[in-house]
Amino acid sequence: MSGEKTETKKLAEEYIRLGGKRQSIMDDNLVDTRKWENDNPEAEAFWNENIKTLDDDRLREVQTYLPSINSD
Repeated sequence: MSGEKTETKKLAEEYIRLGGKRQSIMDDNLVDTRKWENDNPEAEAFWNENIKTLDDDRLREVQTYLPSINSD
């Protein structure tokens, strides 16, 4: 792969660029997100319109590109 970003990575990066606050958590090969702070309206709308509607596999892939609470 020649450095191209996947669609799911682009979605995660755009969500973060918009100020999204969700973080990924990985436990026993399961991925989920946690949100301690509310997203701003732009990030929340982007998540709901472009990420929340993805099938489970693609949603998990987006979640793996979010900042991880596991690395703190």
